[in-house]
Order: sequence, then C-alpha cells, then structure tokens
Amino acid sequence: MGMTMTQKILAKHAGLASVEAGQLIEAKLDLVLGNDITTPVAITEFDKAGLTQVFDKDKIAIVLDHSVPCKDIKSAQLCAKARAFAQRFDITHFYDVGQMGVEHALIPEKGLAAPGEAIIGADSHTCTYGALGAFSTGVGSTDMAAGMATGLAWFKVPSAIKVTLTGKFAPYVSGKDVILHLIGQIGVDGALYKSLEFAGEGVAELTMDDRFTIANMAIEAGAKNGIFPVDDQTREYLKGRVDRPWEAVEPDADAVYDQEVVIDLSTLRPTVALPHLPSNTRTVDEVAGLPIQQVVIGSCTNGRLKDLQEAADILKGREVAKGVRCIVLPATQQIMMDAMAQGLIQTFIEAGCAVSTPTCGPCLGGHMGVLSNGERAVSTTNRNFVGRMGPTDSEIILASPAVAAASAVAGCIADPEKL
Repeated sequence: MGMTMTQKILAKHAGLASVEAGQLIEAKLDLVLGNDITTPVAITEFDKAGLTQVFDKDKIAIVLDHSVPCKDIKSAQLCAKARAFAQRFDITHFYDVGQMGVEHALIPEKGLAAPGEAIIGADSHTCTYGALGAFSTGVGSTDMAAGMATGLAWFKVPSAIKVTLTGKFAPYVSGKDVILHLIGQIGVDGALYKSLEFAGEGVAELTMDDRFTIANMAIEAGAKNGIFPVDDQTREYLKGRVDRPWEAVEPDADAVYDQEVVIDLSTLRPTVALPHLPSNTRTVDEVAGLPIQQVVIGSCTNGRLKDLQEAADILKGREVAKGVRCIVLPATQQIMMDAMAQGLIQTFIEAGCAVSTPTCGPCLGGHMGVLSNGERAVSTTNRNFVGRMGPTDSEIILASPAVAAASAVAGCIADPEKL
C-alpha cells in the first residue's frame, strides 16, 4: 500500500520502512517550538518532571509574540520565565522584542523549517510549515516539554484528504479565499485528525505566501496538518535560508486517501467567514454592505509581504472610512523593513491606519485591537470564535487582505473589485 507525503515523513522519522493510517509511532523531531504563552507552561512541566537538559539547543525555538511588547504584569512574568529558560540552556533560536516576529512567519523566514522535516509546536497553527513540504503540527505544552528533553514525540499516523487544485486565480482572489472555501465545503471537523495534502496544476498558481496561509488554516478544518509538494517556488524560497541538507517527499502513485476534493481556482470569488466559525462562509457579494467598526490586517495567517502589498494597493490614494479603525501588523521585523522600503508603511499611515510592531495581539484578543461590546471587525486572522477578539457579543469576519482593505475604505464589507 502506498504512502502519502505525511506518512512518508513520519515513517522516515520513526525509522520504519512504511507506516499506515492509525498506526502509533515514536518519531524524531527536527524542531520544537513554543511562544510566550505556551512555553512557560512547558517549562513548569519540564521542571516538575525533574528534567535537567534539552536534547539539542539548536533544534528548539522560543518566540515571544502573543502579548509582546508586554501588555501587563502577567505577560511580563511569562516572558521573563521564557527568557530565563532560554538563557539557562543557551537556546540558539530565542527571539525577543526587537528580533521577534509572529512565530509562524518568523520560523520559515529564518530557515528553521525545511521539506521533509518533522516539527512540533505548542501552538495550533504550527501546521503552517507544511507549505514547505514539512510535517508540522501543533501539540500541548506537556508534549513540548517532552520534545525539548528527548527530541521525540508520539503520533498516530493520520489518514489523508487529497485537495486537487486546478485553474488560475481571478483578480483579488488569493490563498485565503482557497482555504476559506475549502473549510466552508468540508466543515470545521471535515478533516479531523487527517492530513490535508494539496496537489494539482493549480499549486503552481499559488505563491509561497498563499501556501503559508492555506497550510496555516488546515487546523481550522480539524486537520492534523496540511502539506504541499515541493516545486521550483519552494526551492527558490529556501535559497539563502536553509543551508542544511533536506529531502522532499512525493506521495506514492497508489497512496490511499479518504476522499478527494477538487477546487477550480478560476471559479473562486473573494470569500469571507461570518461569525462564529471559519466554516460559515459566504462570497463577498452575498454580504457586501454589512457595517464594521474595525479592520485587522496581519497575523500568522496574513501578515506577510504579499498580504501587505495587496492591502496597500487598495488603500493607496484612499482613506479609511470615518468610524472605522484599521490596524496593520507586519508579521516580522524583516517584513516591516521590506514594507518600508516599498513605501507600503507610508501608504498605510497616509490612509489613516495604525501600524504596529509585529505581534499576535488582536488575533487572540490580547492587545493592540481588542473589540468592545457589539463591535464587528473584519480580520485577516484565522479564527472568529465567540469572544475571540473581545466580549461575547462582538463579532469577527475572516477575510483576505484585499477584502479587509476594501472594507476599511468602504466602512462595511466590500468587494475590492467594486471600490
């Protein structure tokens, strides 16, 4: 029986010739990741277990990104605990204020994820690195603690859904629309503990930033991970970033999938997810005119350079509507500098946006954009659960950077093509 991309990576890291769906394995890890919220919990478990060393200080990454620069005493204490641990074990890849970025944008940027690798992170959106052909998945803080100490993790080998992409994008359609469309089609549990494996000629239409966005939100369909094949775009992205050996995998011709979903990119329209689930999707045409009070452009889903470029193209020469707050958060310091060099930051400020240092901030209702009672936001983030960004009667509508920027200008949900 043939194996999928994910199954091949897990088999190799478990030292096995083959694996099959449902099999329990112990696999070696190439990277263990945590942030300022999850790492302190992992440290507590690490110390409680009497552990005294890490398996490899070069294969652990700690990124302070959720509530930094620290917003209150509690967040400052959590960051201090992570800093002390990083110093104690001389963690190579420790990123603090001034060097950090939103973790799932920073890790690929720094070359810490590569094709064929096995990565765990104490954050559910660790599945982002599947864009590079890696197996990456989110785990709990206890698993992070064990991973830091042993370099190993237990997995149940997932079955897979094949997502075949065909066609080419229409204007103002991007990777965010692809993943929202898919989640709307299969539901938030449609890929529960399965691997979403992308294939087809349409993959070449996706930029790397599109792929990061899609893989990032695989978890919103319940998936264990999302993964893309390695092509010339992937190799170009890795140049100058990853200098260690890596090996891409391809699915076997007779790989077994639970189902196949075919998406013709040319038929997609800009898509949004209404409250309070990522699966509650509509095309922008169906909900245009719905009033909003805030727009957030950023996060580990859509804070990369292409995202900022798409938003700036729409905001250039225009102004944010009266009564609307538009917050822009470049996902890393490098993205911030690139955006400055291209004049994007000036465009945002001239349009009336607030531009922030990299942070997860508003995505989790942490800081830099928390909603008040009854307010509605359009956000390029990944979750629109009840109370996610403010009180339980506030609302989040998930959208692409293009739709978010158009909505900021219109003061309501808007189709960028009709501005």
